[in-house]
Order: sequence, then C-alpha cells, then structure tokens
Amino acid sequence: MLPYRIEGTKSSPAVDFDPIANRLFVSGQSYPENAFKFYEPILEWLSAYLAELPRETETVAEFQIPYMNTSSTKCLMMVLDKLDTAYADGHSIRVRWICNPDNESEFECAEELKEDLSLPFVITAQEVE
Repeated sequence: MLPYRIEGTKSSPAVDFDPIANRLFVSGQSYPENAFKFYEPILEWLSAYLAELPRETETVAEFQIPYMNTSSTKCLMMVLDKLDTAYADGHSIRVRWICNPDNESEFECAEELKEDLSLPFVITAQEVE
C-alpha cells in the first residue's frame, strides 16, 4: 500500500499517512470549502489500510488541529469512528491529539471528540510552531 500525503494549505490540514511506519498524521487548520470532498479520499485510504492491517501491528494516529469548522469536525469524527471500530475489532490503534497549551478551545474540542470512543486517546499539550 502506498503512503497518502496532502500538502497543507491555509484552510486544509497536511495529511501524512505512512503504512510502513503505521503512522497517520493530520496537522493544520481544517476549514476547507467542502470538507466532505476533502476528507472522502482520506476515509477511502483509511478503510483500505485498516482492511490490510494485521491485528498485532500498532498504529498511531496523531492530530494537531488548532481550528476546525463544523463540517471538518464531522469528517474527523468519521475518521476517528473508523479507527475506533478497528480497535473494537482487535487492532492495536491509539490516538494522540496534540494541543497548543495556550488554546483552551483545542482541548475542549479534543475532549468532545474523545468522549464517545473506546480506543486509547491521549490529549497532550505541546508548543506549536
């Protein structure tokens, strides 16, 4: 399986999914004009990746999203739901959500996303460049 990468823009996050290292990374602002269109290929790639993933292989999904609009939040929840379903099916998956320590709304958003999930989900504070 090939890696999946998208360069970030002012309104859409950078995406770096590496199937060899089993690391999924999304970083940057997320308020594209059409969030569902932006996230659709990400969800398709993720479905294919999870279908091929051996259960014992640990996957780390990292997110660093200082701001996301409502439609992006829905799309990211779809990403997290896919990861959570795979975790419930026995895959070794964990989420690390990185927040700027000076941005309380980032922490609140991450807490809300984490609320309905069963997979390991750690929210950490880290200075953002």
